[in-house]
Amino acid sequence: MTQRRSRFDAELAASLSVIGGVFPPTITPSLIDFMRVSYASEPLAETLSGRRVEHSEYQVPGHLGEDITVSVFRRSGDTGRRPTIVYAHSGGLMFGDRFSALGLNLDWVEKIGAILICPEYRLAPEFQDPYAREDMYAALLWAAENSDTLGVDLARLIVAGASSGGGLAAGMALAARDRHGPQLKGQLLIYPMLDDRGITPSTHQFDGIGVWDRVSNETGWQAMLGDDYRTEAVSPYIAPSRANDLTDLPPAYIDVGSAEIFRDEAVAYASALWNDGSEAELHVWPGGFHAFDIFAAHTHLAQGMISTRMAWIEKLLAD
Repeated sequence: MTQRRSRFDAELAASLSVIGGVFPPTITPSLIDFMRVSYASEPLAETLSGRRVEHSEYQVPGHLGEDITVSVFRRSGDTGRRPTIVYAHSGGLMFGDRFSALGLNLDWVEKIGAILICPEYRLAPEFQDPYAREDMYAALLWAAENSDTLGVDLARLIVAGASSGGGLAAGMALAARDRHGPQLKGQLLIYPMLDDRGITPSTHQFDGIGVWDRVSNETGWQAMLGDDYRTEAVSPYIAPSRANDLTDLPPAYIDVGSAEIFRDEAVAYASALWNDGSEAELHVWPGGFHAFDIFAAHTHLAQGMISTRMAWIEKLLAD
């Protein structure tokens, strides 16, 4: 019997054949090395060319005190304290780098003058949990503790991330609450990867099609969690859907496509936030495949997603 599923938006569907050569719908362990090359960001100089953005690089203590590289971007000429976004990149916990989606995210820097902080968290399978999440949390603490030097406005500090980075961002918000860390203004969860258990209907509706299917998801979670995969040993800081308490969290913005595996877990997380008295704004984009704002940014649906997300950030962080 053919699996019933949401159809791809017609304009987006035309892009999928091109995308497949760079980002195959199904990623198995044997493709991790290929993806680390295929999904690598363009040279930073090309991304920054013509933009009013300054870049600084720091070596920052990550998990176990081992240094990770952190890039900080701010609008040229800005002085004083600025709203700040600590951003976790996408890549299924196995690939990608701190410059992933930078061309899009620099709009936050240029248009509203936000400081954008991008850590190079360590990747699975070489570095399994808790490296990625603890690297990100360490970078968040570093940003707060060095707010005077960096110009971080602690009253306008948010966490953000896309896909696997969206899960890491949600995990940072949970950890900041539980560890009495920085008081966050918000959490921006872009089509977030939240649940290793694979229990939602949408997880099983997209096999071998679109971007990031069920098998890809299993590959990423198994690489990160090893023997703990799908056991009760998994921390909600890496798989936030496992959290039993979502009270007292900063306002969340969650967006996701209707035609991707993360749809149902994103909707469930928003509902769980509401049920526990936390605030969330949820957008489910009809016919959107995973990360269509990156892979098909020219389309009408992607432009709507990008502009709506920007409106939320502006409302939260603008002067």
